[in-house]
Amino acid sequence: MKTKGIDGLALPELITGRLIKRYKRFLADIQLETGETVTAHCPNTGAMTACSTPGQRVYLSSHDHPGRKLKYTWEFIQMPTSLVGVNTILPNKLVRHAMETGQLTAFADYDEVRAEVRAGRHHRLDLMATKTGSAPCYIEIKNCSLVTDGIACFPDAVTMRGRDHLIILQQLASDGCRAVIFFLINRMDAVLFKPADDIDPAYGRELRQARKNGVEIMCYDVSIALKNETRTGPNRISLRRTLPCEL
Repeated sequence: MKTKGIDGLALPELITGRLIKRYKRFLADIQLETGETVTAHCPNTGAMTACSTPGQRVYLSSHDHPGRKLKYTWEFIQMPTSLVGVNTILPNKLVRHAMETGQLTAFADYDEVRAEVRAGRHHRLDLMATKTGSAPCYIEIKNCSLVTDGIACFPDAVTMRGRDHLIILQQLASDGCRAVIFFLINRMDAVLFKPADDIDPAYGRELRQARKNGVEIMCYDVSIALKNETRTGPNRISLRRTLPCEL
């Protein structure tokens, strides 16, 4: 797991269009540059506050796998101050890749990373890193797409499931394990992270309690590089920098 690898993840070829509307959480109508209107899968369960404005340029991946109901998946949206990642599957892949290729020094000593690890009766956590002779490290990754005036906030809607994850991480920390909540700010215009107390004050309280009880808080933003009129390189997303967390 300590082998240095290529920074970030390669992205597929993307198709551009304009967002018409997002609805039923997982669906979005998009007008392609050809004029055709298509319905794309929206792989995001959040409210997507401030990153689902109709009329904005969006980027889709295309899939021809048999059995898929929808050919297109909505990947990114161009908001006024940044590209924003919509696909919440990407953050887990990106963080795991960064750990396995030695790009996250905080996890450099671990030998193996596993995904979707059971924790408690009814929940799973995103990643577990292990090393012989040491207690495991559990990591829960949260996709953060809400940024206002440079401040990234999570969550963008009330999340009982998110609070449950914080409670599980605290239990693991009390058992002697390393426990980490990792906020991946899936855009490039934030300078600070805060819990969204105005949206879900209970989550903010639990996050503060989690830190007191030994849960580590990590915040990183990303660099998103897509082909456009001036850039011809491959599409890629990578971790960029740590952001301060203000509780």
